[in-house]
Amino acid sequence: MERQPPPPRITMEAMLHAMASDGASAEMLNPGMDYIYGLLHSFLPCPPVSAAASFSVHSSPPGGGSEDRLSALPDAILRNVVSRLPAKDAARTSVLSSRWRPLWRSAPLVLVDAHLLQPAGGEDAPLRAGSGSGSGSVTAAVYRVLEAHRGPFRCVNLTRSSMGSHRAELALWLHLLAVKGVEEFVFVNRPWPLDFPLPATIFSLAPVKRLYLGAWRFPDTSALPRGTAFPHLLELGLCCIAMEGRDLNFLLARSPILQTLVVYLSQKDVNLRIISRSLRCVQLCVSIVHDVSVVDAPRLERLLLWDTVSVDKVRTRIKFGHAPKLRSVGYLMPGVHVLEVGNTIIKAETRASPGTIVPSVKTLALEVHFGVRNEAKMIPCFLRCFPNIETLHIKSEETDQPAGKLNHKFWKENSSIECVQSHIREMVFHEYRGERSELAFLKFILENAWVLQEMVILFVEGSLSSGDNAAAKLIKDLLSVKRAGNCRLVISESPIHRGGSRWSSQVASDLDVADPFYCCC
Repeated sequence: MERQPPPPRITMEAMLHAMASDGASAEMLNPGMDYIYGLLHSFLPCPPVSAAASFSVHSSPPGGGSEDRLSALPDAILRNVVSRLPAKDAARTSVLSSRWRPLWRSAPLVLVDAHLLQPAGGEDAPLRAGSGSGSGSVTAAVYRVLEAHRGPFRCVNLTRSSMGSHRAELALWLHLLAVKGVEEFVFVNRPWPLDFPLPATIFSLAPVKRLYLGAWRFPDTSALPRGTAFPHLLELGLCCIAMEGRDLNFLLARSPILQTLVVYLSQKDVNLRIISRSLRCVQLCVSIVHDVSVVDAPRLERLLLWDTVSVDKVRTRIKFGHAPKLRSVGYLMPGVHVLEVGNTIIKAETRASPGTIVPSVKTLALEVHFGVRNEAKMIPCFLRCFPNIETLHIKSEETDQPAGKLNHKFWKENSSIECVQSHIREMVFHEYRGERSELAFLKFILENAWVLQEMVILFVEGSLSSGDNAAAKLIKDLLSVKRAGNCRLVISESPIHRGGSRWSSQVASDLDVADPFYCCC
């Protein structure tokens, strides 16, 4: 029995169009919009300063001690101190003395509009679609700071204003930041509409090194003048952005030193051609992805896909070209993703050869519906494409439409997989449910992985507290297997709630974290 196609998935762009056509108001849509903005808020990087930080005050030494030692420090050090304060506190230092008065205006300032909301909201209050009552006052406060401070700005984090109601301020803000300079810029439009047009003057922020944009329609890059670029941009995050494939590719081409790209909750289907001499990490998250083609990326180390889907029976193509430093790949979905290596489309009958492998990859993550035969039987094909993987993550997904299972005979016929026999040292099986098809795969690994040192099996939440001795039964089944080598079995319960995740795009982008799948799942 073939797996039934999933119900059509509505893209965010189609949803917005339907809402507008039906005349829906922002007030009617608040619950859904709150959910979207909750996702968006979890994606944004934390500001480098906090208004909730506490300060330690030491008592004066015996014998008086009224001397102002802080003001005796050089201006450069005092500016450094001021630059580590929230904007409101930085401005307040000007009343300390005439010496302090000009310092805050020349210190690299951190401006976070959430800090200006207190005590009404506070910096940690979630983004909400219907909480725009204070938007005007926050917008006015942001303007006063941008106008009064001469720059540069170390970081500007603006997430609390509905720019559709402040078009003039939007243009002025971007102009002031372009003139005065900003290194890190987080800019979210709220609460409605989600696809309000972002001015093309965003490209005038030449000094920006870290840029996160949320809930905008991206400018039409085909109309931009020659020479438009982000010459200093290192990190780019696009969340809930409506943009065409050509715009995404334009950004890569015009960001010559970009190292990290994160696309999250895209309003349109993602089609990405990766051509970059600098890019090291690409993440595509919670989006409909049609095509990802790694054409020429000599420094790319990570290609990460989390909670991505395809629609209308069109499978997602993942093509691997020139990426000699690619180390971590996943989550790939056998049966849903179509792999292409060089000019070869990987099929069930494809044999491993120099033209069908990606030898640099050391960590691979697969997401599998073991109850769907046509998906599970593609696992060996995917593994053959990555002959040198040392760490394998398998995430088992539940399906309510089982379509046949693979028996032990199938796995025995596919025992000669190079990475399994000679390279995999660690395997982590996420969301184990105790299904026969899952157990058959675990036995296959134990029987054939000669250098396997550790197998970690994470049961779905609640499985080990149900009282049916699921862990003891699994241990008994696995101990009966004639193992290819000696490995340690670790059985535990997943820390993730059913259907949830703790994926962090910030952690996954941190190249100092050796295994992004272990840390984020």
